[in-house]
Amino acid sequence: MAKVAVVFHSGYGHTQRVAEFVAKGADADLVTIDANGDLTADQWATLDAADAIIMGSPTYMGMASWQFKKFADATSKKWFTSAWKDKVAGGFTCSASPSGDKLSTLQYFITLAMQQGMIWVGQPALNDGTINRLGSNSGVMAQVGPQDPASAIPQGDLDTAAAYGRRVAEVAGKLRG
Repeated sequence: MAKVAVVFHSGYGHTQRVAEFVAKGADADLVTIDANGDLTADQWATLDAADAIIMGSPTYMGMASWQFKKFADATSKKWFTSAWKDKVAGGFTCSASPSGDKLSTLQYFITLAMQQGMIWVGQPALNDGTINRLGSNSGVMAQVGPQDPASAIPQGDLDTAAAYGRRVAEVAGKLRG
């Protein structure tokens, strides 16, 4: 079985809830980027040991949070040594509006993965009104109102997150051999 890690930042708990479902679907380790945008040495080691890394951040003002961006900038040390080359990658995001420019965040994750030489896994689920209701093929998009608690995230978005986690883990397992 492939070893999967979910690295994410969550400002108010919404993205954390989605991360938990992605991790459940992938049987993955959760790696939380702290409020200062930092990871511990042990958390970096978890990412280095993973066959797949699934990235997550809220979408704020059309992009990943600055804490996620700080983490991404710190991965330049991994890029320099090709440490994450050929790892499988995926991503998810959450914002308050149905669009919220979430695609910009997913495209940022895709660019980061490509810079690292990783292999991106898309979201194959068709929009059936429940699973992948926001219609993203690039990764998982979740949406909940700006004043709503994380518990109000629609179950279909959480089911999509779990299914996507399973897909990333399955792809990583196939590539691992």
